[in-house]
Amino acid sequence: MTQRRIFRLTGPDSRSFLQGLVTNDVTKLESGLVYTAMLTPQGKYIADFFLSADGNDVLLDADAGQADGLIQRLSMYKLRADVQITETALHVHRGLGQVPKGGWADPRHTDLGWRAYFAEAPTEAATDWQALQISLMVPQSGVDLTPDTFILEAGFERLKGVDFRKGCYVGQEVTARMKHKTELRKGLALVKVDGPAEAGTDIVANGKSAGTLMSRAGDLGIAYLRFERAKGAMTAGEAHVVMIDP
Repeated sequence: MTQRRIFRLTGPDSRSFLQGLVTNDVTKLESGLVYTAMLTPQGKYIADFFLSADGNDVLLDADAGQADGLIQRLSMYKLRADVQITETALHVHRGLGQVPKGGWADPRHTDLGWRAYFAEAPTEAATDWQALQISLMVPQSGVDLTPDTFILEAGFERLKGVDFRKGCYVGQEVTARMKHKTELRKGLALVKVDGPAEAGTDIVANGKSAGTLMSRAGDLGIAYLRFERAKGAMTAGEAHVVMIDP
């Protein structure tokens, strides 16, 4: 399972503080787990994470590799807000089927089951989560999602990770403009891969660069593609590649 770190935000300004920074509507915490991201002022991806309510506190579930930078960025914006951020000893538990007491349905896709935060460490996962996420076109932090990512190119609207009615947040202007004024010409897509090709391999169509294979599990992968070039048969090294779903 991908390593995660869980932080607790306390203080009366916690939710309003987050509301002005993240891509999703923090008021949704009252009804479930919130998937969201933090962006640069230029609208590019910094980190994606989950928020959940724990009484008046907010738990923040972040990829371990991104956590230090994310907390540093949040602390930079804190200024005079009455917010305290501390790391917890909680562990992420994931599963399929019925959501247990204290758990939350994963908002990104109904087939991703549930997440919960408990003090005890989870048992070894029986589910290949990476393969499942790839098959569902759910990108992984720091793998499919990089500092060059614009979140709409990564499918955040489909993943319920952005809210266009919540008001201002860092990077909101660029994200809204991409939503309302442009047609996406590039982005993440599900591809079928036949043959040897590792993540990071360039994808070529008709002799021109069409994108990059970002991650792979079996014969499926997530690729970042230029859609106007990614038509028909493509190659990634010695492998044959076909786009299944943009």
